[in-house]
Amino acid sequence: MKEIKTEEYKIEAPGGSIYAKAWMPEGGGSEVPVILLHDSLGSVDLWRGFPEILAEKLNRKVIAYDRLGFGKSDARREPPSLRFIEEEGEIYFPHVKSGLSIKKYVLFGHSVGGGMACNIAAQDADCLGVATAASQAFVEDLTRQGIIEVQKGFEKPGQMERLEKWHGEKALWVLRAWTDTWLSPDFADWSLEDCMKKVSCPVLAIHGDKDEYGSRAFPEFIAGKAAGPSQMLILKNCGHMPHLEKTDEVVGAIRKFLGDRHL
Repeated sequence: MKEIKTEEYKIEAPGGSIYAKAWMPEGGGSEVPVILLHDSLGSVDLWRGFPEILAEKLNRKVIAYDRLGFGKSDARREPPSLRFIEEEGEIYFPHVKSGLSIKKYVLFGHSVGGGMACNIAAQDADCLGVATAASQAFVEDLTRQGIIEVQKGFEKPGQMERLEKWHGEKALWVLRAWTDTWLSPDFADWSLEDCMKKVSCPVLAIHGDKDEYGSRAFPEFIAGKAAGPSQMLILKNCGHMPHLEKTDEVVGAIRKFLGDRHL
């Protein structure tokens, strides 16, 4: 097993400081890093062992960062706008890119992070490829139902403490940023329709067949609407966390995707 070195960063951005972490295999081959974009309740630490495994198997640097308001990044006071998915690429990601002196890169986005990855790719030609996992392409009834169930769960004693472990005093903001936005009637018409028309780099859309927040219509939409080469992978007996539930299959798929595209 290769030695994986890690490094942590604080990046200044509008509204506060963003926390990032890199995993670097000794003698890493490719100079093109994979940048991870987390889900609605996620953080760098909630990727768990996935970044290290990915860095080792791909033999390249892997970078993850906490969006502003999450994890070890600074808090946000105001709720996110209904354009928060697009704004991640417009406002915040450019500071991560410049702050870490990143040139060309590949994105891996989980859940809403996948929608953000697609929006970044639509705007930035330096993005050479996008892999999404369990990512929403529009708002399904299944999405709303899943969020409502989780919302009810967080009303039970002890549940907020689980979120506070990763987000500290920001935990309630994190939860409300997810539930209030996705359940808002004003967000019901959101989709990746316009975005995908501008994504010309290769796209890999991964989805579990038992995802509790969305059907296979999501990866079909992402792969089908992309302007460039695209492919879809449906994982059997897999829910909303493909990178943790089916780590070997996800890492293998990303490795093949990058190899086939010479990325």
